[in-house]
Amino acid sequence: MGRLTRRAFPWLVLAGILVAALSLRGPIIALTPVLPDIIVDLGISSASAGLLTTAPVLMFAALTPFAALLIRRAGPELALLLSLSGVLIGTFVRALPGFGAMLTGMLIMGAAITIGNVVIPVIIRRDLPPERTAIATAAYTATMNVGSLTTALGTVPLAAITGWSLALLLWGVFTVVGIGLWIVHMVRSRSESTTERLSGEPARAEPGESASAEAITGPMPVVIDSRIAATLRRPIVWLLLAAFASQSAIYYAMSTWLPTILIETTDTDAATAGALASLFQGVAIAGAMLAPALLKYVGAVPAAVLMGACFGTMVLGMLLAPELAGVWASFGAIAHSSGFVLIFTGLVRVSRTNGEAATMSAFVQGGGYLFAAFGAPLMGALHESSGDWRLPLLGVLAVTIVYTTALIAAMLVAFRRA
Repeated sequence: MGRLTRRAFPWLVLAGILVAALSLRGPIIALTPVLPDIIVDLGISSASAGLLTTAPVLMFAALTPFAALLIRRAGPELALLLSLSGVLIGTFVRALPGFGAMLTGMLIMGAAITIGNVVIPVIIRRDLPPERTAIATAAYTATMNVGSLTTALGTVPLAAITGWSLALLLWGVFTVVGIGLWIVHMVRSRSESTTERLSGEPARAEPGESASAEAITGPMPVVIDSRIAATLRRPIVWLLLAAFASQSAIYYAMSTWLPTILIETTDTDAATAGALASLFQGVAIAGAMLAPALLKYVGAVPAAVLMGACFGTMVLGMLLAPELAGVWASFGAIAHSSGFVLIFTGLVRVSRTNGEAATMSAFVQGGGYLFAAFGAPLMGALHESSGDWRLPLLGVLAVTIVYTTALIAAMLVAFRRA
């Protein structure tokens, strides 16, 4: 009877995931509003300043396979705790004087966030009811955007009072809270596991896996050589990779250049451009919560078509009427946040074990971020070669077509039994 008893919804796990999510994008975005001040104070070039925001994305790509190995060795709970601890360490290092310290801090953050990127989808799949994975993934995505929006809007006012270095340091309070909440979860989880062992009740196992392989709090078999090749032979993995890579390239390219596009193509001043560009983060909060409703009421494939149309609307709008950038940024925000939910809901749905979920997540994110890291530099290079923003935006439109095609195909495969 013990194994058939339904457990209470793991609210503490969900709360820990959401608070952790505040630290998985916000620390990177926090830097962008004060980049002009950083350039002046540190005496660096614009290219060097751009490296500060590109470096974490490169870390996402380079270290994702190692993050998967760490999850296997340490287990998901400890892996997420290490992720948050690394973000906090990077926050302190970034606040030290000099460009070298700032770049080192951003690299540390990127490495730490990589672990969180990989492990959170695994925790969602393992600990939350299957019928709640879409809404949990949406809430996780929305909370990452809350962190980005908060730091994007709050860093400049804080910097006016404390200076930009201390302002960036103060955002570490989110990470401290996340560490504290996750420690509470780990202590409670260990206590529950001890109680189960003493009562003689067997640990739950997933269909197709032994209890010993998938103990509730034990290390997860993320990277097993005999299974990697089989996983990568699945077409759905490559479709998800193509969708995530193209979406991430659009997101980081537009996040980097949208304020500059507004300044150069309209009469918008820098402060207003930054506020308008923040809609690309802010509206994404609602966009993430829209995805589960679309999955439920219209289906995965129509939702994928809609996300592609939203990205296309953003790009075409910026080409034809950049003065309405707030409207177009809102369409783009819905596209990137809802698309993120669709992609990882599909990944969770098609993965057959927790180990395969982590392997797929590592591969999709590693390859995706590697491609995305070149989005902003290539867009800037196209701008320099053409002298305006028309050619770069047409390049983004081409990537949007790839994204839409890959996402529709992935949803067809992932939800074909729906």
